[in-house]
Amino acid sequence: MSAFVLVEVNIQDPLVYEEYKKLTPSSVEAYGGKFVSRGSPVQVMEGEWKYDRLVMIEFPTKEIALEWYNSKEYQQAKKIRENAASANFFIVG
Repeated sequence: MSAFVLVEVNIQDPLVYEEYKKLTPSSVEAYGGKFVSRGSPVQVMEGEWKYDRLVMIEFPTKEIALEWYNSKEYQQAKKIRENAASANFFIVG
């Protein structure tokens, strides 16, 4: 059963965040993941939205999603993101 990683992002440094965006796709693909949605505008139907971006990534399983998040490849990208943005990560499925 697929698992989805949902990420809410607020960007403080767009130039540094661009570097993160360059590194992340190859790490996702290495774990069989694919981007479902990246940074698309969010239309609030109910409640509030206070983030700059919403990212949704599909992985084959929850275990593989966790492997990706904790992987050496993603941890390198994560260090860059932490200098450019704040984010909340969730796994669904």
